[in-house]
Amino acid sequence: MDFKQIVQNVLEQEAQAIRNIPVTDDFQKAIELIYQSVHVKQGKLVVSGMGKAGQIALNIATTFSSTGTPSVFLHPSDAQHGDLGVIQPNDALLLISNSGKTREILELINLAEKLYAGLPLIVITSNKESELAKVSDVCLHTGNPKEVCPLGLTPSTSTTVMTVIGDALVVSMMKKIGFTNEDYAKRHHGGYLGDKSRRQANLENLK
Repeated sequence: MDFKQIVQNVLEQEAQAIRNIPVTDDFQKAIELIYQSVHVKQGKLVVSGMGKAGQIALNIATTFSSTGTPSVFLHPSDAQHGDLGVIQPNDALLLISNSGKTREILELINLAEKLYAGLPLIVITSNKESELAKVSDVCLHTGNPKEVCPLGLTPSTSTTVMTVIGDALVVSMMKKIGFTNEDYAKRHHGGYLGDKSRRQANLENLK
């Protein structure tokens, strides 16, 4: 069995899936919704997903927070047991479901609507015709890539493109709010990145 060829095939398939992500005006709409909720109305971004999509959602939430856009991860099951209370009137929701049919995510939408009606809803999904896509304010389509898993089942390529879409949103927001090295250093004090951001901030201040 040629494992080097297997690895090469995985890399090529996932790279192609990233290139196939539809870049539409919906990205700009999503950024504007998040900006208005978080940076104008002083709310936050609430990100949620179930299973592997939930792990991607957690990564997106923490990356947004470290780059100047306050965000939290809300587990859709825990939301039904009290954690829904983290949602506030000026928040925006970013929900991730590859199928667009995840029961816990659809239930979360209903629960959030009963708590605070009309919260902006952004979704990342591979299914533009799903119920989740249809109730969203903005739908970011993944391009519906085929999973690289040999069974075609394990979330693999789908989670890769979800991550990249999240990165695109984060970088776009950093550009929009003019996020600087000094801003980063204030939020990331420890470790190598903290030291690097402070050094870069000091160099910027010397210019």
